[in-house]
Amino acid sequence: MLEYIPYGKTGYFNQLVTDFLADAPQIRPFYSYSAVRPDFTAAIAARQQFNTPRAALVAALEQQYQHLEPEQAVQDNIARLAHPQTFTVTTAHQPNIFTGYLYFVYKILQAVKLCQELQQQYPQHHFVPVYYMGSEDADLDELGSIYLEGKTLTWAAGQQGAVGRMHPDGLEQLIGQIKDTLGYAPHAGELITLLQKAYLEHRNIQDATLYLVHALFGRYGLVVLVPDNPALKSLYIPVIKDELFHQASHNIVNNTLEQLGAHYKVQANPREINLFYLRDGMRERIVQEGEQWKVLHTSLKFDAAELEKELVSHPERFSPNVILRGMFQETILPNIAFIGGGGEIAYWLELKALFAHYGVPYPILLLRNSLLLTDELSAQRLDKLGITTAELFATTDDIVNAYVKKHTNAALVLKEEYAAIEKLYDSLEEKARSIDVTLVASAGAERSRALKSIGKLEHKFLRAEKKKFAWQTDQIKQVKNKLFPGGSLQERKENFMPWYAAEGPAFLDRVLAALTPVTDQFTIVSQV
Repeated sequence: MLEYIPYGKTGYFNQLVTDFLADAPQIRPFYSYSAVRPDFTAAIAARQQFNTPRAALVAALEQQYQHLEPEQAVQDNIARLAHPQTFTVTTAHQPNIFTGYLYFVYKILQAVKLCQELQQQYPQHHFVPVYYMGSEDADLDELGSIYLEGKTLTWAAGQQGAVGRMHPDGLEQLIGQIKDTLGYAPHAGELITLLQKAYLEHRNIQDATLYLVHALFGRYGLVVLVPDNPALKSLYIPVIKDELFHQASHNIVNNTLEQLGAHYKVQANPREINLFYLRDGMRERIVQEGEQWKVLHTSLKFDAAELEKELVSHPERFSPNVILRGMFQETILPNIAFIGGGGEIAYWLELKALFAHYGVPYPILLLRNSLLLTDELSAQRLDKLGITTAELFATTDDIVNAYVKKHTNAALVLKEEYAAIEKLYDSLEEKARSIDVTLVASAGAERSRALKSIGKLEHKFLRAEKKKFAWQTDQIKQVKNKLFPGGSLQERKENFMPWYAAEGPAFLDRVLAALTPVTDQFTIVSQV
């Protein structure tokens, strides 16, 4: 069963996201297509005007997939990318160990679902779902942990640089902990085997993630793109060269930020040079000092001629940061839509003018679907309490207070008393005004004190009454903590594995069926 709540009413999404979904006038100039009524026909037409390097893309993907178990749907989609009537729907994420958060699964399946729907709407075209792996990210604190059944498991990697290039040493111990945690769930064995093959039989994290994602989602035709590739990076040399020698992005994006910052908190600030220098065990910023370009925290430096030679010889050593990454993605893929979370949408809104400057089509931006997966025990508890799942989006205190007020026999809300105080002081202010107008302020101050006293008394009444509802309060807290672990949305904390261990591949099919690719509604998915 599915229930829906507008994102703005959940309390878990910021103003920028809700304004984006509402196409609010102060944010609408910063993206090309409506967030909830996107014009796919226009996006396709814009993409057709751009010379996508399809042959090079297909060649890179064929090389990338040559050691993987063939999946016909994936092979067909890679072949289709060579044709000018094929377009992609892309989502991007770093290679978090064991996929990281639940929403990783949602983003990928949303791309799959949208391609399925577009295929029906535009039968003359083909649509390919793509997972663009952000394997050059160096934030191991973010990528090296998962939360599983109430515990955080952390990989002690002891390595530096791009996480995608790190060796998966030490993950065998974590897989052992996962095995103990999942226990004898029906599909736990096959999942553990899959993790072992992915992480213990591949040389680095990006290859392990490619294997894992292909095994999970290949049957849907999902194409994984690993951009840490010399052939793909060479396609971006003109922009990288312009960034190194002319640094246009800094001023262009800063101009956008001045306008966007008037309404919202800025997500990402551009550097003078928005590139890292990338080698195994190292990912450091490139900075220009006079006539030299230096790699921070190293002894590496180049003059202009040396830098250009390095770029042409080793384009894979130049890694775009968040300001230039999206445009790289849109340069090498025939993409029409990008699916991202709130943070991703926020920084994409900074980039429209940059895309225009380089003549790269700006895609349709779609907020990734958010789901709450409820379980049977939680549903039974809520039913017994007479609380809906939607009510759980409030704070625990607010849920408990509302429950007590609804079910108590005592008059906890002192509406009549408040009204009596207001009536009394209205009368006193009238008398004060007739005696001496300067006394009105004194009467008003006394009114405020009296109302405050009533409020304190009301709070004490509620606190005393709540003690009579200890069992119900405990039940509410247990369900809230189960479905909103750590006070967070489930999808931002939990990993997919407990659900997959219980249901196997059917779990992914269940999520796929629940998704609405273009929506402004949060979805509650109940087990039936």
